[in-house]
Amino acid sequence: MRSGFPIRHTGPIIEGFPIESERQLRGGCRILIVVASVLCGGRGLLAAERPPDVFLPSFWDSQRVLEKPDLDPATTIRFVTGDDYAPFDFTLADGTLTGFNVDLARALCDELKVSCTIQARAWETIVPAVTGREADAAIASLSITEEARKTVAFTRAYYRTPARFLTRSDATLGDPTPEALAGKKVGVQSGTAHEAYLRTFFPGATIVPFSSAASARAALKNGTIDALFDDGIAAALWLNGDAAGGCCVFRGGPFTESRFFGQGAGIAVRKDDQRLRRALDYALAQVAAKGVYADLYLKYFPIGFY
Repeated sequence: MRSGFPIRHTGPIIEGFPIESERQLRGGCRILIVVASVLCGGRGLLAAERPPDVFLPSFWDSQRVLEKPDLDPATTIRFVTGDDYAPFDFTLADGTLTGFNVDLARALCDELKVSCTIQARAWETIVPAVTGREADAAIASLSITEEARKTVAFTRAYYRTPARFLTRSDATLGDPTPEALAGKKVGVQSGTAHEAYLRTFFPGATIVPFSSAASARAALKNGTIDALFDDGIAAALWLNGDAAGGCCVFRGGPFTESRFFGQGAGIAVRKDDQRLRRALDYALAQVAAKGVYADLYLKYFPIGFY
């Protein structure tokens, strides 16, 4: 996470992702699972066409019925985001603003049948743009925290960043339980919530702290540690990139304890604009129910972080 308010909701992002993502997204989406996207065009994947081994997270209760908002068709929602946080928001070489946050904002406007603009701004100006009425909503991987709620209102979380265990592909380790990891060397970036979680719930493991996530991943790749406990999103991008070289895999399921890993990322609006917050919550639930959210998730995270 980046320090200060607002806080980015995720761990370190893989260096060089914007260049790699440009190659992937412009290459006819050849390595990506999704056909429907702003950049690639076409229809969405039907449920039967989606890979059976990819878990699709859901953050909305399908049984909960939200009231459809009564927005004026002439409404324009002014979104702000960043442009330096791939794969969530970044700029391609030709200046095109893209990313998971950007595409999701467009999908929400399509669902609400209103026009929208989306502007990239410097990180420290994103929330002030909303509170200062220069923008209506910020979709920039903002962490939902009690401190942040004093300044803005949030939609329900539209993603959460789980922690995940990784091992080498040839490892014989099964489900990474506290018993299975007792006496095993488990790497983790020092000073993080991940280290605190390990020390709390995996006391029998031999915890090996590293000064950076990159050095911890390198240690896993070369076999000097038995497992790695890492940020799920950053780890998924690493596994899907050239740096990992197919060395490693996720092992076991996601860890999402909010006391350690937060309440997720939400879209921020002004505290007095509850109508817009409700409209965005409705649209988020609808794009999830219609499979659009799943398409975007698979587009930007072909190796799912859940």
